[in-house]
Amino acid sequence: MAMNTVMCLLTDAEGTPLGSAMYIPHNAGHLQLTNLVNTFLNNVYSSILSNLILIILTEPNIEMTSWEIDNIQEEKLSYSFYVSDEELLVSVGTCMERNSVSVENVLKIVYRQQAVFRIRPVYRCSQTISDVHEGEILCVSFSPDGKQLASGSGDKTVRLWDLNTETPMFTCKGHKEHVLAVAWSPDAKCLVSGDRDGKVCCWDPSKGELQGNALSGHKKWICGIAWEPAHLSYPSRRFVTCGKDGDARIWDFTLKRTLIVLSGHTRAVTCVKWGGDGTIYTGSQDSTIRMWEITQQGQGILKHILKDHAGWVNSLSLSTEYVLRTGAFDNTRQVTGSDEEMKKIALERYIKAKGKVDSPERLVSGSDDFTIILWEPSVSLQPKQKMVTTARLLVNHVYFSPNGQWIASASFDKSVKLWDGVTGKFITAFRGTLTVSIRSVGHLTVWEIGTKKLKHDLPGHKDEVWAVDWSPDGEKVASGGLDKALKLWKG
Repeated sequence: MAMNTVMCLLTDAEGTPLGSAMYIPHNAGHLQLTNLVNTFLNNVYSSILSNLILIILTEPNIEMTSWEIDNIQEEKLSYSFYVSDEELLVSVGTCMERNSVSVENVLKIVYRQQAVFRIRPVYRCSQTISDVHEGEILCVSFSPDGKQLASGSGDKTVRLWDLNTETPMFTCKGHKEHVLAVAWSPDAKCLVSGDRDGKVCCWDPSKGELQGNALSGHKKWICGIAWEPAHLSYPSRRFVTCGKDGDARIWDFTLKRTLIVLSGHTRAVTCVKWGGDGTIYTGSQDSTIRMWEITQQGQGILKHILKDHAGWVNSLSLSTEYVLRTGAFDNTRQVTGSDEEMKKIALERYIKAKGKVDSPERLVSGSDDFTIILWEPSVSLQPKQKMVTTARLLVNHVYFSPNGQWIASASFDKSVKLWDGVTGKFITAFRGTLTVSIRSVGHLTVWEIGTKKLKHDLPGHKDEVWAVDWSPDGEKVASGGLDKALKLWKG
């Protein structure tokens, strides 16, 4: 075969081949590979592709400086490509030369679906507001439509910010203790917050007004909040909270009352997620993860208990978390329609986020037992992969990337580790790092997954940073902490 073609095998992250190994032009790059994957997965234009490959095989001297398939796809998903865990940023021919791969060998290329937006690598502070909260900032969250930002503070208030002008909008008063958690409904029309006294406040974010009185039920502080996914109910008006008292509670935002109490954990419930299939997951200091189901009769029943951790469960994340958070809103933020239309859009985004049609929703958990566990609860109650931190220090946070292809974990070993979100394989460790910078000198750090290198160091906070959120459109980062300052970062 002529040197202007390369034998490649495309596989997904789990190693499943996308057809057979094939010869492609040596100058084929990201665009051509993306079109090739879309063609196979969508089973569209298959005859054109077959003819194209036939031309390449039978006419090896043909110059493919502009691959014809570039122009036959009208709508396609975005993918990134990896060779030996390094992102493919050059042509396949150049990659083989750099890695000394013989043209007689097959180049294995792993494809991964990207998020629906390209995250902008933020590197500058666009706004610092240091005179609004009178206490430390404990939580921040962007609205799903990208128009507002909520921050909760030790001064017992929630502040709402206009992201177009980057100025304060409202000071929301109603809590009598530190605000520990804030969460937006998927349609961006409701906001709830939980405090150290176990109270929950419901807000109208368009006016900054408290809706009714603070809700009572939890006997100790609120640890987490999650909303019912938009594709299950639109508009979503139910949310779940978990608390130090060992319970999780499902609330109705409209009725302003508890609907269901999920009891059974023997110690504090540290984290809660509401899955796309309706399952509610609660992680606890009793070392278990409980899976709950809401029946048609409005009862909460225990489905299963995942018991493979040997220490406190500190953090949970779902592979579909980005689309569950944003509902019908994509990165353009220009979504309008009836409730049924919005629910349909949210469902389509959820299905696409899972990957293949039959792909399960994945769950990852981090624990004091130094491990991270990747689960596929709808497939098996046994761990898909158990990942152990080499320094054997507790894992305090885990989170899926927006496309569900990566898992980031933070540990007291002073590193942020990157794992394959599909297989659980360890990829790399970022050191010097997010954990140390935030805790010590008030820096944020931005890492690039493709190169596994530090992209930007963001100094500016005068003390520890306790809250960080990346906007759903990928263009901004908000941070706050002990210095009482809220900072917005842009690219």
